[in-house]
Amino acid sequence: MAESRANHTVSVSGWAAHDSSGKITPYSFKRRQNGVNDVTIKILYCGICHTDLHCAKNEWGITMYPVVPGHEIIGEVTKVGTNVKGFMEGDRVGVGCLAASCLECHHCKTDQENYCQDLQFVYNGIFWDGTITYGGYSQIFVADYRYVVHIPASLPMDAAAPLLCAGITVFSPLKEHDLVATAGKRIGVVGLGGLGHIAVKFGKAFGHHVTVISTSPSKEPEAKQRLGADHFILSSNPKQLQAARRSMDFILDTVSAEHSLSPILELLKVNGTLFLVGAPDKPLQLPAFPLIFGKRSVKGGIIGGIKETQEMLEVCAKYNITSDIELITPDKINEAMERLAKNDVRYRFVIDIANAVTSNNN
Repeated sequence: MAESRANHTVSVSGWAAHDSSGKITPYSFKRRQNGVNDVTIKILYCGICHTDLHCAKNEWGITMYPVVPGHEIIGEVTKVGTNVKGFMEGDRVGVGCLAASCLECHHCKTDQENYCQDLQFVYNGIFWDGTITYGGYSQIFVADYRYVVHIPASLPMDAAAPLLCAGITVFSPLKEHDLVATAGKRIGVVGLGGLGHIAVKFGKAFGHHVTVISTSPSKEPEAKQRLGADHFILSSNPKQLQAARRSMDFILDTVSAEHSLSPILELLKVNGTLFLVGAPDKPLQLPAFPLIFGKRSVKGGIIGGIKETQEMLEVCAKYNITSDIELITPDKINEAMERLAKNDVRYRFVIDIANAVTSNNN
């Protein structure tokens, strides 16, 4: 698709990867002028998602360099287009993974634009004007208002940033399975990372019995004492797995590394559901016997639509749920990426864009 950059005249300072080394360096580029349906946002914070690392290193083979990552964007509106509804200058807003969709298909018209086949992402996507999208590792963002959400006043903006990806990714399947409004179920969370720790917070806030399933025994005190999980299963311990067979109604699997589904499926009750939100780079083996002998289901999903994302943020404000974060300045992005690759973060890095030093050298 040919690019049309005639109206891309807004100079922006940001941070980008230029090759598969994944090294992030300062980068100056142009964004489009604020259009009639656009809001311009002064970015204050941007979360670092594991997807950013994959894309910066081209681990999925789809990166268009230079790539400016970042799809957990929080900031303030500085300009509003003439057709924009519901936003005004000074509003606290967020932008997640979505930059554009067709607006006409069944999914778009039923607030499921995240499943539109023409979906384009906030970075490394192709916008309606044919240009490659650049993400939130930058100081200014221009977004179509239909893909922007309000940040409730009670939520701290830095710790709210990861909710725009990690938060909605785990909220959406919980809502789909009636686990937001209905309490008293037994749910499992596989993996206690950036997604998993928010899922535990949601599960407890919604009144469920929550079990964390992890390969790391060191995470048991964190899961129980700090996050309030009711139970912990070490997935490498056959006795613990056996004791918990057929005990759970729903399991949310947040792990992005290769792992076996068979022992996890056996933890589900008859008619239970395993929902995958992690994205391993190798295909997972799906054993037949745990499915057919338990009438179990395996599903998957990505993020949520804009309406659902706004609902999730309001729920987070109601229950005072935010991500546990480590706040960094842009000159520490590469260090954070290295630690993220080692799962050395509790539980999400957030870049303090507002306090960036433009002369930094990553």
